[in-house]
Amino acid sequence: MLDKSHKPTWTRMEDATKEDFLAVMDYEEEFNAGLVNRLLDAIRSLDEDWTPYPINRYQHCLQSATRAYEDGADEEIVVAALIHDVGDILSPYNHGELAAAIAKPYMSEKACWILKHHCVFQGHYYNHHLGGDRNARDKYRDSPYYDDCVYFCHNYDQNAFDPEYPTKPLEFFEPMVRRVFSKSSGHMELAETSEDTVDQHG
Repeated sequence: MLDKSHKPTWTRMEDATKEDFLAVMDYEEEFNAGLVNRLLDAIRSLDEDWTPYPINRYQHCLQSATRAYEDGADEEIVVAALIHDVGDILSPYNHGELAAAIAKPYMSEKACWILKHHCVFQGHYYNHHLGGDRNARDKYRDSPYYDDCVYFCHNYDQNAFDPEYPTKPLEFFEPMVRRVFSKSSGHMELAETSEDTVDQHG
């Protein structure tokens, strides 16, 4: 239970005490418990009135997840399919990276890699129409998740725009989202050490 009697007196983090930060952690734990509700609301916000696509992005996310589910994909991949375009709201030009960042504390390296790179892999289906390189995905051929991302995009993303497809509602996927997003180990920065190898290209 959140202790609301704690009154912070610090104005700089360097002056805060351990008790101050424990109070912050208690607050964040309670706030973060509402993450799934906020994520589901973000998905619902993709339910736009007009779209140049055959179906809007909300329906596309649901259909993508439905196709993954019907294909027998792991629950984590089903949820990844559901949230893969949620980054469109705040980061439309690199929405895959935002979706991957949201998923990182909760999902496997494979699922996060697919989310992060699905935009490049999707480009295989349209880049050549817009002056880009449809084979840009090939630079990732050495990744152990290359084939997984090709499969994800081909079977759950690029083909998930069918108005006649029997798509499941968001409520069907909500329990899956709650299970997947209950697996966090907490603040990722607390697991970092000065001995960790730094990725200079990350």
